[in-house]
Amino acid sequence: MGVAPVVLAAVLAMAAVVSASPAEGIQPLSKIAIHKATVNLRGSAYVRATPALLGDEDELEDTVWVTVKFSSENPSTDDWIAVFSPADFISGSCPNPSRYPGEPLLCTAPIKYQYANYSANYLDWGKGTIRFQLINQRSDFSFALFSGGLENPTLVAVSKQVAFKNPKAPVFPRLAQGKTHGEMTVTWTSGYDISEAYPFVEWGVVTSGSGNPTRTPAGTLTFNRGSMCGTRASADGWVERPGFIHTAFMRDLWPNKEYFYKIGHELLNGTVVWGKSYTFKAPPTPGQNSLQRIIVFGDMGKAERDGSNEFSNYQPGSLNTTDTLIEDLDNYDIVFHIGDMPYANGYLSQWDQFTAQVAPISAKKPYMIASGNHERDWPNTGGFFDVKDSGGECGVPAETMYYYPAENRANFWYKVDYGLFRFCVADSEHDWREGTPQYKFIEECLSTVDRKHQPWLIFTAHRVLGYSSNLWYADQGSFEEPAEAVAASQCVNNERSHYSGTMNGTIFVVAGGGGSHLSDYTTAIPKWSVFRDHDYGFTKLTAFNHSSLLFEYKKSSDGKVYDSFTIHRDYRDVLSCVHDSCFPTTLAT
Repeated sequence: MGVAPVVLAAVLAMAAVVSASPAEGIQPLSKIAIHKATVNLRGSAYVRATPALLGDEDELEDTVWVTVKFSSENPSTDDWIAVFSPADFISGSCPNPSRYPGEPLLCTAPIKYQYANYSANYLDWGKGTIRFQLINQRSDFSFALFSGGLENPTLVAVSKQVAFKNPKAPVFPRLAQGKTHGEMTVTWTSGYDISEAYPFVEWGVVTSGSGNPTRTPAGTLTFNRGSMCGTRASADGWVERPGFIHTAFMRDLWPNKEYFYKIGHELLNGTVVWGKSYTFKAPPTPGQNSLQRIIVFGDMGKAERDGSNEFSNYQPGSLNTTDTLIEDLDNYDIVFHIGDMPYANGYLSQWDQFTAQVAPISAKKPYMIASGNHERDWPNTGGFFDVKDSGGECGVPAETMYYYPAENRANFWYKVDYGLFRFCVADSEHDWREGTPQYKFIEECLSTVDRKHQPWLIFTAHRVLGYSSNLWYADQGSFEEPAEAVAASQCVNNERSHYSGTMNGTIFVVAGGGGSHLSDYTTAIPKWSVFRDHDYGFTKLTAFNHSSLLFEYKKSSDGKVYDSFTIHRDYRDVLSCVHDSCFPTTLAT
């Protein structure tokens, strides 16, 4: 038996909020009632951060560790240390909510925080030390000591500012395949507006000789508070300096050749501010018969290497997935992150944190993304679901900070031809019912692929397409197999790891364990559910040639394979009639 299109979907993120742990599914920064904060700076309390000047500019450091020492004469288990950027978070003006009249309220949420008693003996001595990891995100930083817990915070001490030597430096490049196979794009973030410097990428083929690199100019985008659709993104989650997003196109690439590139900004005086140097391999041509390896997952989120925010168990597997993929960089070619990226939920500083976390991957491999509910959904903004999962972002940060080859960037659906693969990336947060623009795209994407040369047809979307043994789906009454779908259950029951020839159905894979909170399964196992694992992991597709495909599920904790199947089929199998692919009558009848 063979295969119809393999369908991959990320787990519905909303399912996590009904999982076992009540702490799961809550954005850590949302626990802080910053709008209720009072200011009572105490002379005996202090916060001191070292070093004051961050990063080696010659080494292009964009990530550093800062040591924060603090003291309070009345230490409590409710005391906590917050990191703010920009450093001057007190002087801003914001309207006081009517229910808290007259209080000197703060307007901006921190970018991260940690309880003071994370430092040993703080409660005994009233003094502590915590190390925070900071990334260059275009502004200075300060550290603040609060008492009163997260619900009733009182600011008692603030450090002097610390800053990177060049806060505007270009950082965290993100590769993505362009609209054609011979095009690679690179997107990055900086503090330079187009009026201050000209952004570009310098690139060329990696050769033994010096060669003459090409310089290609980059376009520049940004967004402002008015671009957000609602709170939290337009209120305490807003970042005063969201930065400038630059995208350059490297075109006419030779298939499978290795290229180098380096992002930069030419200042008005002619000097250049450089980013780091990287290399990448150009994509194969459509139909090219060579080894091609694809990583697919969803719902990864972000986490903090310094341990801050982690007590909430919000995204405990995120770093494991990231680190495993970094260690295995030489063994895959392109990544598809199909929705729910940082789970910023309106706290825009988390997008910078996320781009930094995945930069070792995205700077060297095309990092293709899809829209999820935590990127897009907000009531009355044109989406299909009127929920507040994006925290008021309504897709703006995702659509600006990452490139994807859509015809219209506001319509988050596109196709990618990668060698033996055709990927149809859909947007489950917009209507795709018959008659809609997205329905037309899906129909065209699936029907125009040349299966002789691109036999592996992959449809991806963030939300599952009805096939899920998730507890939330069972509770919602959408647990059973869709009436019009044809599953591979009969084939799988007898031959669960190997498929060959013609098959009357589609293989569905839910790959939503990228790192964020996990959802429980229903106790009832549906007949079409072949393998389930309640752990963090990702999937890998390996096309050896036109006739052989290997699917693997790997756990993030160790990178080992815990489930797999192979598909062996030839073009004649694609041409064979299956359940819903042949007309009921022919010209002969």
